[in-house]
Amino acid sequence: MKLKKLLAPVLSLSLLLPVMASAAAAPPQAVVDTPAAQLRASLDHLLSEHFALAVTAMTKAYDGSRDAAAAYQALDQNALDMQPAITSLYGEAGGTEFERIFREHNKYTDDLVKATKANDTAARQKAEQEVQGFVTEFAAFLSTATARKLPQTAAEEAIRSHENHVQQIFDAYVAGDYNKAYTTYRTGFQEMFTISKVLSTAIATQMPDKFQNTRPDTKAADLRSALNSVAAEHFALSVLEMQKQFDGKADYQALINAEAGNTADFKAAVASIYGAAGGDAFEQIWVGNHITAQSDYVNAVKNKDAAARAAVLARIDGFTMELGKFLGTATAGKLPASAAQTALKAHEGQVQSTLDQYAAGDYTASYTTNRAGYKTMFGVGLALSGAIVAQFNDKFQEAAIPASMTTVWMKLNSKELNINRIVTMMDTKPSNRSGTTYIPLRYLGEGIGAKVKYDHQTRTVWVMAGNDTLKFWIDRNVMEVNGMQKSVGAKVIINKDGRTMVPLRFIAELLQWNVTWNQTEGLITLMKEM
Repeated sequence: MKLKKLLAPVLSLSLLLPVMASAAAAPPQAVVDTPAAQLRASLDHLLSEHFALAVTAMTKAYDGSRDAAAAYQALDQNALDMQPAITSLYGEAGGTEFERIFREHNKYTDDLVKATKANDTAARQKAEQEVQGFVTEFAAFLSTATARKLPQTAAEEAIRSHENHVQQIFDAYVAGDYNKAYTTYRTGFQEMFTISKVLSTAIATQMPDKFQNTRPDTKAADLRSALNSVAAEHFALSVLEMQKQFDGKADYQALINAEAGNTADFKAAVASIYGAAGGDAFEQIWVGNHITAQSDYVNAVKNKDAAARAAVLARIDGFTMELGKFLGTATAGKLPASAAQTALKAHEGQVQSTLDQYAAGDYTASYTTNRAGYKTMFGVGLALSGAIVAQFNDKFQEAAIPASMTTVWMKLNSKELNINRIVTMMDTKPSNRSGTTYIPLRYLGEGIGAKVKYDHQTRTVWVMAGNDTLKFWIDRNVMEVNGMQKSVGAKVIINKDGRTMVPLRFIAELLQWNVTWNQTEGLITLMKEM
């Protein structure tokens, strides 16, 4: 199949490195399992699992489900499983402090559930204050631990956003707006992979020797993380939907809708690499004897219909053989069909065992299998991304950037800011308005070492960059450079996040930055020899 493009916008496979002049020496082979990429994948796994288990534990507790205690126990064990990784980086004291902060915050969200269920406004407010205290304390911990490679403000914004998503999902669930709950779930789930990218980049930057001077934000690592995301989300949604369907809960149809969104994302990923025909072929295999069959499996188990169960298992077995063969062919054997089939059989077995144990009332065993099955999906992401990178290696090789070159990357509708390959989180996003691309002035200015000041009374922004002073006025299309007025071409605005936004093209030309705009992917690259 023909390679079309390596970026699926729906997955945010941000290939953030600009195309540079080729170096004298050939770039090294791209791989998906460098030490830094492994760090990122580990954080992908544990942070996203925390999110999935937190939502499950909160909604199960609110419903008074019989598995609520087992769900919370799994959530708590997830926190305990993070502690050794932190200890390996920051010592026993760091690991102990991390465990204290993180496990306590799980209790705060449980308090929030109890307060909401009791309709106790004061207790709910107290729980929300405890969650906010966690946001502040944990952000300070991460910033201190990473020696400010992850700024405290950036950490706080990311953690606050995560907690907001969890609470929004819970509130929508309580209100019976299940489509909103699971739409927000998908957004919050994907956000955890952005957080892991930012955190792993800070750690690898802080400890280059420990990670053998490798980076977690390469194109190959981005692909691995994106495939981790869709594969893990598939498992999490499948398990939860099957439980809800078995229990006859009203939200199971909204979960099926969320699964359809995940399928669309997986299809887009396949199509981005193997073309529209490849995406269509994948979808046809993925849905009929897989997604639909899982729902049929629930009905068979619920009805204790052994014949129907056996028939469904035969369909699912056919799916594993067919998809394994598809992946083997698509990757030109880089992922052998037999290996893919073995992995798929293991995955399906874990999905089925999770439900079987749930149906039998063995909830502790069900969540243990759930966690093992979730972890399996990250092996799937590793194997598939490794095969694709091996197949199209030149597309994933990294171009060198001269030491004197400063490069800034942003992406439309993304909070990631990448300056010379150091990734941080903004509290707002670049956007397009009436055909004009706007970027946040403060983050651009501070990112390149300029000072930015804002006068609320006069709605004036000053940017001090070297010997130059730039002056902007909100809602005006003119500005001043060292006292000389210039036309901006479009009005300077304040967005809904309260940030000053300026037209990309104007600010780049004004500061003499070379700007590259990839309209298809929404990627913005600013480069300047400093």
